[in-house]
Amino acid sequence: MKRTAWLKHLRRYGCVLKRESRSHSLWTNPRSGEVEAVPRHAEIPNKLASKICRGLSIPEIG
Repeated sequence: MKRTAWLKHLRRYGCVLKRESRSHSLWTNPRSGEVEAVPRHAEIPNKLASKICRGLSIPEIG
């Protein structure tokens, strides 16, 4: 999955960027208070995308 489409999905469900580092970005879901690390690669594997969605308590892309 492309990173730009992935970030659009996160924003659509209310997630916000907490901070950025060299290799990962930390995203949080303000409703649940959960935080997940999202790699800063051009492509994100679908399994990893699903895991991050579950961790942030948002629907998976599908």
